[in-house]
Amino acid sequence: MNPLVAFRATLAQPAPDAGADLAIQGLWWAAKGDWDRAHQCVQQREGVPRCDLVHAHLHRLEGDEGNAAYWYRRAGRAPSTLPLAAEWESIVTELLTT
Repeated sequence: MNPLVAFRATLAQPAPDAGADLAIQGLWWAAKGDWDRAHQCVQQREGVPRCDLVHAHLHRLEGDEGNAAYWYRRAGRAPSTLPLAAEWESIVTELLTT
């Protein structure tokens, strides 16, 4: 099954999969509309590029482009210009396949 499709299916659950790392948990909570919980997940692993990337996406989602740019730099990435939903899908796919 496509990793993105499989991940979307987990959104019907009350919580992310128990074995999901903090970056994936952050993306899961973001998809559920719980920005604070998503942010708490990635803050626990600051300095880990995959968490920093999700952290950047979350600040972009809240409209704080300056803070998002900081986290993109920490993740070693250029700021995304994708629409937010497309960026979320791209990050989910990347993190689940690497």
